[in-house]
Amino acid sequence: MQRITILGATGSIGASTLDVLARHPDRYRVHALSAHGRVEELADACHRFKPARAVVGTPDAAERLAALLEGLDIQVDHGEQALCEIASSSETDTVMAAIVGAAGLAPTLASARAGKKVLLANKEALVMSGQLFMDAVRENGATLLPIDSEHNAIFQSLPATYARDPQAAGVARILLTASGGPFLKRAVDTLEAVTPDEACKHPNWVMGRKISVDSATMMNKGLEVIEAHWLFGAPAELIEVVIHPQSVIHSMVSYTDGSVLAQLGNPDMRTPIAHALAFPERIASGVSQLDLTDMAALQFYKPDFERFPCLALAFDALRVGGTAPSLLNAANEVAVQAFLECEIGFRDIDRVIAEVIDAVPHGPASSIEAVLAQDARAREAAHGVIARLRG
Repeated sequence: MQRITILGATGSIGASTLDVLARHPDRYRVHALSAHGRVEELADACHRFKPARAVVGTPDAAERLAALLEGLDIQVDHGEQALCEIASSSETDTVMAAIVGAAGLAPTLASARAGKKVLLANKEALVMSGQLFMDAVRENGATLLPIDSEHNAIFQSLPATYARDPQAAGVARILLTASGGPFLKRAVDTLEAVTPDEACKHPNWVMGRKISVDSATMMNKGLEVIEAHWLFGAPAELIEVVIHPQSVIHSMVSYTDGSVLAQLGNPDMRTPIAHALAFPERIASGVSQLDLTDMAALQFYKPDFERFPCLALAFDALRVGGTAPSLLNAANEVAVQAFLECEIGFRDIDRVIAEVIDAVPHGPASSIEAVLAQDARAREAAHGVIARLRG
């Protein structure tokens, strides 16, 4: 019986995880659930799964949650410290790290330092603190399993003995597939007029609004490039992005002998979640079997960096290293939020990021404190750029 903590239980990954867990009550028990502000949704999940602890973002949210859980033996807490406690608790074996953005860094790192089985859906933990995070995994005997469909596909396509050494394993390239989002075929000169609702209409995946915008700009793929570098020990030169609109092939690994191994499946996050939960076994996920005879065609394209400048910015940040990826991530989070609130235009997102990376000096990612300090500087700079664009 695995004891599970879900960080970000009310998001799309959290909801999919709970769906898979509900199919296997004989294998899994929920120890703790967290959400930032979706109190009613978290309360519903608590009534269903009866965790020992529930954590929200603020004192007010905790008060409302406690009222909704009256009569249940569930400890309600709030704040980052409480998140770190449930992520590192001796009462949990496996942590689903699904908090979106930089807010997920501290509890995800806490789970690695506690030697947990970490199911990583929070890519920012690696984007911001890649070496620090991987060192924590290694030094504390944690198990790290990727949940992003692309990284999970790569993991499945690599040898079982893979040890973050592409050359030793005969890996020639890591091929990250991307759907291209909703604007793959839209005229580039019309992208200035994109609305938040248009950007959030992903053709294949059901996701939150922030990650949907990241998919539309392909910043999501850029962050995944950085994540792949840390997960698989691959330099930027070995990582290639391939646009595949059908989202059937989730990613591939090309080997020096000319072989290409791929993982295929219907576009449903319950597949990688189930794979990681049960690894190295397999369990039912609730996802329908892929019928290849239904596929009219599978298409592949090279990404257009004029259409997707955020992808180029991410590759540049990876090559620079240090805190450059933290600056990239922080500026993007601020810019996307401003776009969703209609404060800036769609194409202003990459402009904000580029200006912040140019303006804020890069440094070594020598500690979490250094990373978070750079994150704060980048956010302040991004707000300044946005204010100027609005004025």
